[in-house]
Amino acid sequence: MSNNAFDKLQDRFDPQAAEGMDDVFQFHFSDNGSHYLVVKDGSLAIEEGEHDDPSVSLSLSTDTLKGVMNGEINGMTAFMTGKLKATGNVMLATKLTSLFPAR
Repeated sequence: MSNNAFDKLQDRFDPQAAEGMDDVFQFHFSDNGSHYLVVKDGSLAIEEGEHDDPSVSLSLSTDTLKGVMNGEINGMTAFMTGKLKATGNVMLATKLTSLFPAR
């Protein structure tokens, strides 16, 4: 995922939606390596690589993530069709759209 895409996530981040959270979202991109988001008490950190103990791990392409985040792809449909694979606290993945609302 390009730095530009991460800048967009940073810009869209809603600290109020992250109040009281302490979670790690691990992303394994089929076309761009691994990155993770640390969401803690209204703050966001974006890191490259693998986290030791993520709350949820998502495997997908960068295009699938972009589609889910901008509302073009339904996350549940992506999951059911195999475009998105999740392990760990799978329900946590449903919070992504509230953490990063479309603007």
